[in-house]
Amino acid sequence: MAFTLAQLTEKRQGEQYVLHRRYINPSLARVQTIIGFDKIYARGEGSYLWDAEGNRYLDLLSGFGVFSLGRGHPLLRQALQEALALDRPNLVKMDCPLLAGLLAEELVKRMPPGLDAVFFASSGADAVDTAVKFARAATKRPRMLYLDHAFHGLTLSTLALNGGKEFRKGFEPLLPGCDAVPMNDLAALEKQLRHRDVAAFIVEPIQGKGVYLPADDYLPEAHRLCRKYGTLFICDEVQVGMGRTGRFLCCEHWNLEPDIVTLSKSLGGGYIPVSATITRRRIHDATFNQLDRCQVHSTTFGQNELAMAAGLASLHVLEEERLIERAATMGEKLLRGLAALQDRYEMIADVRGKGLMIGIEFKPPRSLGLRAAWSAAETAQKGLFAQLVVMALMREHNILTQVAGHEVNIIKLLPPLIIGDEEVGMIVAAFDAVMAEAGKVSGRVWAQSMQLVQHALAG
Repeated sequence: MAFTLAQLTEKRQGEQYVLHRRYINPSLARVQTIIGFDKIYARGEGSYLWDAEGNRYLDLLSGFGVFSLGRGHPLLRQALQEALALDRPNLVKMDCPLLAGLLAEELVKRMPPGLDAVFFASSGADAVDTAVKFARAATKRPRMLYLDHAFHGLTLSTLALNGGKEFRKGFEPLLPGCDAVPMNDLAALEKQLRHRDVAAFIVEPIQGKGVYLPADDYLPEAHRLCRKYGTLFICDEVQVGMGRTGRFLCCEHWNLEPDIVTLSKSLGGGYIPVSATITRRRIHDATFNQLDRCQVHSTTFGQNELAMAAGLASLHVLEEERLIERAATMGEKLLRGLAALQDRYEMIADVRGKGLMIGIEFKPPRSLGLRAAWSAAETAQKGLFAQLVVMALMREHNILTQVAGHEVNIIKLLPPLIIGDEEVGMIVAAFDAVMAEAGKVSGRVWAQSMQLVQHALAG
């Protein structure tokens, strides 16, 4: 019998959660069921998902930032179909592939001055790991610095640069010589840099876990201190780059000129995993410093034809459809609309972000009845109120969002850069309705809290 993917998926549709519980990650499947996210998605297009029953959902996760161009972009599909039809020699390995050179050329055009050497891999963690290796080779220094609350990946090496204790627990000991410094504390940073043994300081210009923004002068001053003490400055743009914040690179908001930039997620247009580490030629050459070391750092799938084609198409769409400018415009409208709710609802503590990377942070209510409900939820699980809001947005408004980090009452929005006024209006109206409902102890938002508290106490 011939293999057809269409027949296979049609026959087995609806078995997703059974299969995942049996073979993949039963804990994750259970969580999705508990919070009401166990939908059977059948199709995705643009900013939306559809389940098997035909219900439409506005996707504000974008696959954790992968679908900046929206789902199923026709030009991306065309590029990949063309790449398959051309049947070019792929992964020869003992050659220099044309598409990899073309994509590197296009990326360099968009970089700050001096960044002219590119290494391709498959994921953001790969890109960060590459940056660490390049920094060590170039400086001959052993240490790395990162910021509190940072997230740079979940491989064993990148965990050493991860500010989330919940991710590190159970995997120690990690890569030695990696130390955290508090955001906005320049004195603490300089104290570490003075030892002149730090290879690089790595930062997310806006932190993904929590959507934390630095003070206006912090990154420029941190950059200056790194120059002073001979430490390389790395900008991890895996989530915030590629137009997400209204600039091609988020670090452009502060006019930074990093020594290394990492990109991934939306570079592949949501179809093919791909990452890029872009650096200065002298830093790159310090790793590949002899002919017999020309492959001392490599990865099997790093320059595959489909990934390179997807990257080229993604960059073209960003420019052709002016999506970076759109992210800035729509982001400003969305921030303004959500900030207006802060004046009306006491539990909204802050609305922050740049472009279409936005965080909404919550705080305890003042009224006694609501405060008691809040305290009960927080005692069972810190950050539970934000999860209640996420569940209400899905249950009542078919909007897919996420809590922005572990044990924080913050929701993160990462909508596709293609959203328009209609979606902005939907998002603001949905938050308005959910926050109004959350202001009533007997409302539907708090009704879900007891169930979640029971699950939290059960482990």
